[in-house]
Amino acid sequence: MIGNRLKALRKKRNLTQQELGTALGVSASTIGMYEQGRREPDHKTLTALCRLFDVSSDYFLLGGPAPGDLPPNAELHEVIDEFRSRLMNQEGLMFQGVPLSDEDIAQVINAIEIGTMVAMNKLRRKPPDGGNGEN
Repeated sequence: MIGNRLKALRKKRNLTQQELGTALGVSASTIGMYEQGRREPDHKTLTALCRLFDVSSDYFLLGGPAPGDLPPNAELHEVIDEFRSRLMNQEGLMFQGVPLSDEDIAQVINAIEIGTMVAMNKLRRKPPDGGNGEN
């Protein structure tokens, strides 16, 4: 997954493997191995890639969306549904070093949905002028 996404981002920016390698302080052949899936970047290099391409580590590691992947008017429930799908399909998912079961992941998603509902209810009660509703 990392390799394909790295290659796509590199090409989108019109960078050669040599140019990207120079920017990261690695050889062009190392970039080639990353893209072919024969090698994976270490933590420091992955962090540098995320900063360089302005993506989260989720983009490389979990298949998360890159900026602009979601339609501009995506409904929040669609984003949450996609997040749920990604979490449920991720093998070996952990939280602070503790493996998560499907039930644990479902509880996390439920908490996000509840938090979203609370936030939306607060937004709906807010007056249109942005005031606090007090006279």
